[in-house]
Amino acid sequence: MTLYYSLCFVLLTGEMAFFLLLVTPLPFAARRRFFTFLSESPIVGKIAYALKIMFIFVAILFVDAVQRMFRTTAEADMAKQGNGGADVRAETNFAAKKFYAQRNMYLTGFTLFLSLILTRTYYIILDLIHTQEEYAKLKKVTQSNSKASLQSGDQTKVIEELKTKLAAAEAKSRDYDTLKSQAAGQAKEYDRLADEYNAVTNGKSDKKAD
Repeated sequence: MTLYYSLCFVLLTGEMAFFLLLVTPLPFAARRRFFTFLSESPIVGKIAYALKIMFIFVAILFVDAVQRMFRTTAEADMAKQGNGGADVRAETNFAAKKFYAQRNMYLTGFTLFLSLILTRTYYIILDLIHTQEEYAKLKKVTQSNSKASLQSGDQTKVIEELKTKLAAAEAKSRDYDTLKSQAAGQAKEYDRLADEYNAVTNGKSDKKAD
């Protein structure tokens, strides 16, 4: 295996390890810190930029591997037709070339395919983390609103009780004013009757004196 295909294999191995790290079930706090580091670290940004350039070269290698595989297959078919399938060494040589071409195609193809899966998985998990954060914020707001509504409900009950007590006090006050006015009227009536009685009794006493 040549140097660039060896580097492609190392890249594929790194992608597999990173994919396993992404799908590992971690606690929410640890996962959020990890993805925050990946999305905000300038070092990770530079590495991602270098990987994008490497994937461009991997794509070129993939196209070259596909062309070599088709070319090797065509040459093998032509050699079989020309020699009548009797040259075993030639067949073995073409089979080895075809095997290497297919290996290189699969290696570069899986590297590109896994890079797409990693990118999509990364953004899906990042969106999931943001959604969970928004859900936590909404949950806190809902709980605070529910507590406020409960407190407002308690305040409403207290206000209703105070209104009831005030209405009862006003009713008692009205009853007291009514009794007071009745007592005042009865006192005036008593004074009037007393004055009339005194007037009558004084007149009778004057006649008896004559």
